[in-house]
Amino acid sequence: MIEVLSPAGGFDSFEAAVLSGADAVYFGAGDFNARRNAKNFTTDDIKKACEYARVRGVKTYLTLNTLTADNELSAALNTALIAAKAGIDALIVQDLGLIRALRRHLPNMPIHASTQMSVHSPEALPLLKEMGFSRVVVAREMDKTALKKLCLEAKRLGLEVEAFVHGALCMCLSGQCFLSSVLGGRSGNRGLCAQPCRLEFGVLGGTGHDLSLRDMSYIQHISEMAEMGVTSFKIEGRMKRPEYVAAAVTAVRSAAEGIEIPTDVKELLSGIFSRSGHTDGYYQNKLGRDMFGVRTVEDVGLSNKMINRAHELYRREFQRVKVKAKVEIKENLPISLAMADGEGNMSIVIGAKPDYAVNRPVDEDFVRLKLSKCGGTPYILTDVECDIDEGLSVSAGTLSELKNKALEQLTAYRSVYNGQNAKDNTVEAFCLPQGEFFKKPLKQVVQFRSVEQIPDDLTGVAAVILPVECDFSSVKLPDGIELIADIPRGILHCADRVLTQIENARQNGVKAAVCGNLAAFELCRKANIKPIAGFGMNVFNSESVAAVEDMGAEAVVLSFEMSAVDVSNTFGLKPRGIITYGRLPLMIFRNCPGKNGAGCSQCKERCELTDRKGVKFPIMCRGEFSEMYNSRPVWMFDRKNELKNLDFEVIMFTDESKERCAEVLKFSKLKGAADVEFTRGLYYREVL
Repeated sequence: MIEVLSPAGGFDSFEAAVLSGADAVYFGAGDFNARRNAKNFTTDDIKKACEYARVRGVKTYLTLNTLTADNELSAALNTALIAAKAGIDALIVQDLGLIRALRRHLPNMPIHASTQMSVHSPEALPLLKEMGFSRVVVAREMDKTALKKLCLEAKRLGLEVEAFVHGALCMCLSGQCFLSSVLGGRSGNRGLCAQPCRLEFGVLGGTGHDLSLRDMSYIQHISEMAEMGVTSFKIEGRMKRPEYVAAAVTAVRSAAEGIEIPTDVKELLSGIFSRSGHTDGYYQNKLGRDMFGVRTVEDVGLSNKMINRAHELYRREFQRVKVKAKVEIKENLPISLAMADGEGNMSIVIGAKPDYAVNRPVDEDFVRLKLSKCGGTPYILTDVECDIDEGLSVSAGTLSELKNKALEQLTAYRSVYNGQNAKDNTVEAFCLPQGEFFKKPLKQVVQFRSVEQIPDDLTGVAAVILPVECDFSSVKLPDGIELIADIPRGILHCADRVLTQIENARQNGVKAAVCGNLAAFELCRKANIKPIAGFGMNVFNSESVAAVEDMGAEAVVLSFEMSAVDVSNTFGLKPRGIITYGRLPLMIFRNCPGKNGAGCSQCKERCELTDRKGVKFPIMCRGEFSEMYNSRPVWMFDRKNELKNLDFEVIMFTDESKERCAEVLKFSKLKGAADVEFTRGLYYREVL
């Protein structure tokens, strides 16, 4: 069954979504959702929304899709419990640790894998199934070929597929964007993205806003997507007005039902909000300059003109709850009307005795006509069973009064939640892992982008990480240094090729591989090689350390969005480390901004973005995706004595020469100050 899924940033948008025809609505509450700047819902709002939706046959999903620190897990779990007791239908989650805790505390609750989990490959699905997910929200970067393949695997595993079909497009693969946090301390993974990508970032010969994409619209492809196996069609926009919600829901509702979208609704949808229009570039696999756009003065002016017109879309109840009625009109007995919704709820009302007919006696046609008038309610009458004695009379007013009372009673029954997802569950204070603080010399793990960067002197290095696509048969390292492969974070169409590369690496002595996404973990499992959880897994708390350990991780690189204090307070069974040197990856994107300028033939796998202050950010390509790196490297060699409970450090080289790599490794031994402009990253900043 097709589901039209609407956003709601507040209760006014929630009502607009339901009254416009949404089958389900998703919204956030408190500090644990990816749109913390939206109005969001209070505890009372959650209860009110769940009851309002339940009466009308609409599902409700709560977004708990941010990374949570150890000291926040209790609050996040209690938010989930409050929602469960209110009757929320599912939770949308990103954090691996929160997922693990939810499975213990709310085992009956359906959980959806947020798009923040960066799922863009069918290889990720088996692990999601094992973790207890019932649905996956796929990445917006998927084209129709990749989406079809993922849907086939989801069907095999019994997972539902949810896909965005209208709304804003982030430049970066969701869940992998660190631009806002590194540049401004406001993390998209924590729900407070400042959207710096919408500012001026330009490549030579580009648009000047080469990180700003147009809004997406796949509404014309909904029928095709439904045939593939997509079951939920999602609208982005929890920061947008009720009028936008109503226009988008109305359009998607029409497309989902195979109805031609009315011309006035098309005009509303295109005008009420866009960034230089809309694009379906990812779905059609037509990337490039045409996908980019900004919010212009003309766009804003057109939106303001459309607001009042959109009000008409949600002035009345959307009739979606099917009911059946049974009427008994018998001589010398009170009139009886029963109404049932097919979900186990039935109301029965009793009226006065019928009169004897003077002129026209009451018949089935008359009864059906009067009972079917359910305007102003969410109900639609589908069948009436009548048992009527001959020669009796009942007025239209009497039938209407009985109908209204029966529907009011049915509404009261439907508003009650049976607690099926929250039975016998309580969430106590989350117990932080206990362990002994330790401080010891960190093993050095050095990551290179190419074999050519490896210095001759690797004294003190415990392990070397190289891209999995390297020819490992040609790599010669001193005895005692472990060789590790690094799997790309972007795996769209190339899973088979990457699997072959992992197997080749294993045959050449590589025993472990760094995984930056769930698909990589599955490929390691297929290749019988040990996985290491990379920074792309967003391991942000002790519970998520345990989660990746459950998945087989032999070691864990903690998120570089964690503070040094939180890093030191994180425990686990397997070795843990952080990045102590290197340009932090800020974005990973499928539509490389470099193509807006000179193009791929000129950049030779590296180009630069320049911001409005003249700061340059390197872009480097790898496989199907390209990555934007920070302008300055992290430097923590002189502060390592402040890091506790860690086993290793990752020294990450990107565009450095072989000679520069050698110099940095020497500095790492001296533990002295940097000889270049550097940053401490987020280790000494409280990321919001």
